[in-house]
Amino acid sequence: MARKFRGLLLTTFFLITASIAEAQQAKRVPRLGYLSNVSQFADSARYEAFRQGLRELGYVGGKNIAIEYRSGEGKSDRLPALVAELVRLKIDVIVSTGPTVTRAAKEATTAIPIVFAQDGDPVEREFVASLARPGGNITGLSTLSLELNGKRLELLKETVPKLSRVAVLGSSTITSNARVLKDNESATRALGIKLQFLDVLDPKDIETAFRAASNRRVDGLLVLSPPVLLSHRTQVLDLAVESRLPAMYNFPEFVEAGGLMTYGPSITDLSRRAATYVDKILKGAKPADLPVEQPKKFEFIINLKAAKQIGLTIPPNVLARADKVIK
Repeated sequence: MARKFRGLLLTTFFLITASIAEAQQAKRVPRLGYLSNVSQFADSARYEAFRQGLRELGYVGGKNIAIEYRSGEGKSDRLPALVAELVRLKIDVIVSTGPTVTRAAKEATTAIPIVFAQDGDPVEREFVASLARPGGNITGLSTLSLELNGKRLELLKETVPKLSRVAVLGSSTITSNARVLKDNESATRALGIKLQFLDVLDPKDIETAFRAASNRRVDGLLVLSPPVLLSHRTQVLDLAVESRLPAMYNFPEFVEAGGLMTYGPSITDLSRRAATYVDKILKGAKPADLPVEQPKKFEFIINLKAAKQIGLTIPPNVLARADKVIK
């Protein structure tokens, strides 16, 4: 009798233990690592768009999902340590906000899925084998950045018909930045424009680049968006006004902060859509099987206040094409 009772107790104990373990496993909250290389202020619109995308899919931070936010604050050398920290935390998915961040994540792990919210050329950077078949632990959304620079120069030329020399502000360490001159040769010939690349690798290079632009007597700017320029966009905008140079920017954050104009995919829309990749991966999909998606929403934004500051009148035909006009 006693033996049967002890057996019953042991059986009950194991059943209760198994039930508790199953309950704990069922209640496990997925953890995401959101990694940026710009300041939290500069990244706020994109981060909020990503969180909105999660909410639309039923994920609420602090309830059924946890997000570990990390930022290199524009200092790329900090990224490896931040990624290593996320790996130690056994993150389920790493969300990357740009190619510099994706590179650091790629070098740190081949096991944790990585979703890039935007990238101009993920195949060239060898993040994925192809857009249709990524083939590894990385996937995400493309911005078609290289393909759009010709259109940006065309709009800048229509805005400033006498435009002939354009300074390109970017970072040579970013492959797509370094290729802008070569990849836009046919567009610049057709528009009668000469491009001059000005390398910005550090915040101190920003003022140097503008001095070089002035010395070379450029009459317009194409501002790319490496982290150093995005994080220090206020300085870039102030110097553009001081130099009285019309500028076309890659990302809307510049124009919303006081820049002249931008054309390109909606980065906030891409950030929102990155949440769909996270959802699929958490439900069992592999990054290798999730094709890289292209932009669906494009924006041409003009800031009339910025135009007034440099004494520029936006032609009516250009103004009519804007999706948004900031007054």
